[in-house]
Amino acid sequence: MAIPADTRKRYEKLKDSINRYRTAFHVHDREEISPEALDSLKKELVEIEGEYPALVMPDSPSQRVAGKPLPAFKKVKHTVPQWSLNDAFSGEDIVEFDARVKRFLKDQFPNAKPTYLCELKIDGLKVVLTYEKGLLVTAATVSSGKM
Repeated sequence: MAIPADTRKRYEKLKDSINRYRTAFHVHDREEISPEALDSLKKELVEIEGEYPALVMPDSPSQRVAGKPLPAFKKVKHTVPQWSLNDAFSGEDIVEFDARVKRFLKDQFPNAKPTYLCELKIDGLKVVLTYEKGLLVTAATVSSGKM
């Protein structure tokens, strides 16, 4: 399917903007737009990619996580899979998320009936704390993993 020139132009502008805002936030600790505004740009980008899959490349903001860790940080293997969850803007988005979770679980846990807890989203922050015998052993962020 041919991609209209104006769609391609908008897509490239979205990619550039999202990358710039993510770098400002994650690398330089500057918030140039609100998290909600950034989420709406990402949502529009993903919608365009859904309509025109040929646009999706490895450098797309939908295909990678922003920012680079400082050299002092070491990689940690998480004992429990960590998912990068997509934003939900509608009831349909939540129903689709539930379907993805159930598909993911069905092989190992065919009778699983997941339940959910929803909390306010804090953009740019996820930390996994591991304690052994009551002592903090690791505090690690999640750098990749998409569901």
